[in-house]
Order: sequence, then C-alpha cells, then structure tokens
Amino acid sequence: MPPSRSPRLNVRSFPGPETIRREPLSNGMVVMARENFSSPSVVVIGYLAAGALDEKPEQAGLADLTASALTRGTSRRSFREIYETLESSGASLGVGAGTHNISFRAKALAEDLPLLLELLADVLRQPTFPEAEVDRLRGEKLTGLGIRDQDTESVAQMAFEELAYPGHPYRLPSDGYRHTVERLKAKDLKRFHAGHFGPRGMLVTVVGAVPAAQAIDQVQAHFGSWSNPAQPAQMPLPPLQPMAGLLRKDVPIPGKSQCDLVLGAPGPSRLDPDYLAAALGNNVLGVFGLMGRLGRAVRKQAGMAYHASSHLGGGLGPTPWQIEAGVAPPNVERALELARRELHRFTTRRVTAEELSDNQANFIGRLPLQLESNEGVAAALMAIERYELPLDFYQQYPTLIREITADRVLSVAQRYLHPDRLAIAVAGSLASDAGR
Repeated sequence: MPPSRSPRLNVRSFPGPETIRREPLSNGMVVMARENFSSPSVVVIGYLAAGALDEKPEQAGLADLTASALTRGTSRRSFREIYETLESSGASLGVGAGTHNISFRAKALAEDLPLLLELLADVLRQPTFPEAEVDRLRGEKLTGLGIRDQDTESVAQMAFEELAYPGHPYRLPSDGYRHTVERLKAKDLKRFHAGHFGPRGMLVTVVGAVPAAQAIDQVQAHFGSWSNPAQPAQMPLPPLQPMAGLLRKDVPIPGKSQCDLVLGAPGPSRLDPDYLAAALGNNVLGVFGLMGRLGRAVRKQAGMAYHASSHLGGGLGPTPWQIEAGVAPPNVERALELARRELHRFTTRRVTAEELSDNQANFIGRLPLQLESNEGVAAALMAIERYELPLDFYQQYPTLIREITADRVLSVAQRYLHPDRLAIAVAGSLASDAGR
C-alpha cells in the first residue's frame, strides 16, 4: 500500500470547544458563536424547525412560498423599507425552505450586527404577508415551476424521487407543483406561520468580528422573548419501504436534444455512522477528478455522456445516493448499462489503495478551504448542531477520514446500493421503446 498523501493540518486552528460558544436559551432555541477579527464582517445563519415536512401534500410548496414571502413586509416595515435598510448598510438577508427547515442567511459589517438581527427577528416573527406581494411572488414561483417542468434534469430527479420514496415526504419537491402552488393564498401562509414558526428547535449561528458573548447577548435581546405555544413538535419521518427490484419511469419531454437519467436508492442520513465512509466512497464513484469512475467509464471511455457523476444527499433523513448523467437519446440504454456495471464493481470489489489514499487526501485537503471564510465556519457550526456532532468534530475530522478503510467503504456501499434494486428515471426526447 502506498504511503498516505493526505496533508497534515494544524487542527487546533479549526472550530472546536476552545473557540465555539454554544448557549441554549430558555425558549428552546440555541445560539452558537465564534469570533474572527481578521475580517470586518459578521455572518448570521441558522434555521427554524419548520419546513415542507409540515405541509399537506395538496399544499406542496407552502413552506417554500411562506419563506420567500417573509421579507415582503412586516408589521414594522414594508418590502421596500426592508430592502432599503439592507442596501443602505451593504448588508444581505435571505430566507429559504427545505424539507425539514426554514433556513436563513445574513451578512453585514460587524458594527451592523444589531441592525441585522433586528431585521431578521422582524421578518421571522412579524411578517404580514401582504396579499398583493404574495400574489406577485406566487406568479414568479409559477413561472419558475413552468421552467422546471421543461428541464430534463429536474424532471428526471422528481421522477426518481417518486419511485424511490413511495408514500414518503421525500417524494414531494419542496417547491411544490404548479397545481398546488397556484391555489395558495396569503391566508394559507399566515396560518402556516402562526402554526409552525417558533423558537423551539431554532438555531442561530454568528461568526465574525464580534465578541462571542456580545453576539449571544444580542441574539437573546431580539429572540429571547419569542414564544409560540401553538408550535408543534415536527412530524417524524415515516418508515421507508425497501427497494424490491428495478423500478423505472420514463418521462417524455418532446423537443429536447438531451435525456437526463437518474438511478440510485435512498442512502444514509448525515446522522448515520455510515455517512463519512459513504461520502468517501461516493467521491471515488463519481466525483473525484473528472467525475470519478463514472466519468471515466461513461463519459471518457464510452464517449456518450455530456456529464456523468454521483451524489450523496446527507440530510436528516435517508436522502438519495444516486448517479446522474446527461446523454443523447439513442445512448440512454447503453449509459444505464454502463452505470449499473460500475455500481456492480463498486459493490463487489474494494476501492484500490491509491483511490482510497487520493480521496482521503482530497477530503482532508479541502477542509481548510471550507473553513477559511466566516460563511464556511458558520455552516460548520450549523452542521455540528443540526447533526448532533461533537464540538471538536472538525478537529477530529482528518483522523476520522484517515481511519476509513477500503473494507468499510465496500460494506457501506453494499448496504445501500445494489445494481438490481434501484430506482431509474429518464426524462427527455426518448428514443423508441422498440427492441428494448
């Protein structure tokens, strides 16, 4: 086995117990802060325990529309006043929704942290959802959904999720469908906000040129009095039916020069002990270099794919472990055959010593780059809290990666991926089914 080429890092410079302040508040929220006086800015990111998981299927897209409408007006500020305040200080503020959470991200000069937190508290706690703004925003969303529904990659992804997650919330796109979003009104957004927004399970991280204790005090000043007795515990994910064989769905979209295909199965959650080994294996399969093994087999050697790669979700639940490729319509079946062949190889033979060493070096070497900005550190703090990681996780990370063996990668791949138990979705100008 060749010697490891993974870089040796000064892990004490990474976020850890010595530099992270974590403060639970009495209303159920948590504040995390880390100082960085080498930059004049401050970043605030976090989430609330509300999302698409809390909406009814017939209202798919409700959490997404609600999140987007939060900045369209509050009891204290109009849409215009919110953005004039941000622009006058060079600050930014955005809110979005996913399956499990409403997330927010803001940035300003450190001296403007009080203003930034005041605006954030305003839009999260006191939105008014003006009807005219909601109607305008819904129209924008519908236009975007119309574009999405003609995009071969997006359509293949949605078809894949319908196959892989039958009867499960993950089968639904968080931005909804045209027929569900077009029925949403301002009153639905108000009801969702009143019933699901609150401090329990909320996280605020603050990273930048502000003393950590001061940052926590300022968050406490703007959010400490928030309570919502109506806020329910978030619904747990239902059990997922195991894949029983090959499931396939073809979605014709006439007039497209490309077909996109997605194949795979539900993978480990980020909370699962298997996750890091799966992530390293996925890097070998379809990420490292020119899209890993898949890129070499399907794109480079066979010369039939515009792109071919793999992706591992890694969220709070069993998000997909999947292969994605874009090919000319006549090449769909051959590309699927080659992808399944690579999956068979990946799940029956260990990755090579060189592949393991190269990808460990890649994982470890890119960590300092991920942590060099306030945004990167804030995201790391959020991951620690969200995925129940120890405060010294990033200091342990290089060791954890070096300890992953080829046997462990193979075992995890066999647990989640099987060439004969996959969901397969294809979207685009489909070739004739004759002779298949």
